[in-house]
Amino acid sequence: MAPAPSTRSYQLIWATPFAIFAHLLAIAVTTLVLVLLLHFREGFAFKADNKQKIFNLHPFLMVIGLILIGGEAIMAYKTVPGERSTRRGVHLILHAIALTAGILGIYIIFKFHHETGTTDMQSSHSWLGIITISLYALQWVLGFFTYFFPRAEKTARATLLPWHTFVGMVIFLVAVVTAETGLALLIGSAPLNSEGYIMNFTGLLILLYAISVSLTVILPRRY
Repeated sequence: MAPAPSTRSYQLIWATPFAIFAHLLAIAVTTLVLVLLLHFREGFAFKADNKQKIFNLHPFLMVIGLILIGGEAIMAYKTVPGERSTRRGVHLILHAIALTAGILGIYIIFKFHHETGTTDMQSSHSWLGIITISLYALQWVLGFFTYFFPRAEKTARATLLPWHTFVGMVIFLVAVVTAETGLALLIGSAPLNSEGYIMNFTGLLILLYAISVSLTVILPRRY
């Protein structure tokens, strides 16, 4: 029987290429979302007679804010140069921005439903959305008090860290699933023309972004 190959013969895979790919995907998703909402769906407005403009703020805030910025926050420990305390601060701030965008996105969709006389909470997408934002807020608050102020004991922080990371990734992936179900609702009401293709590609790129973020978290940092 041939001896098992040494692990040294395998090239170690680093997080950096996947982080770079995730950033490129984030740019691509942002571009497609803006083209979709500005060109095909008449733009944004907080107040407007054309209620479609109010609705458009919802996917913009949830995709660009909650998912893309949230993904950047997750990758901060692998992508931000400097001391760990610097990366931790960037992680906290980006998650705060993502959470704020998510809360505002939820408010916008309720506002849109109220002004158009639509019943709230009628789809799995809406249920997942409320679950996602609730878990996101709880995770942020617990993380803040555990790792920032007043901070738990060092042993407790180390013990909780794997769970904090795992739960954070689960919430991020639930947010991605929620976005995909939202796109499915939009695609279901749109013909497969240029707009439909953009929606399909947006959903595909969001999935690839989620995979890239996950690999960035799992793989080791090179520097």
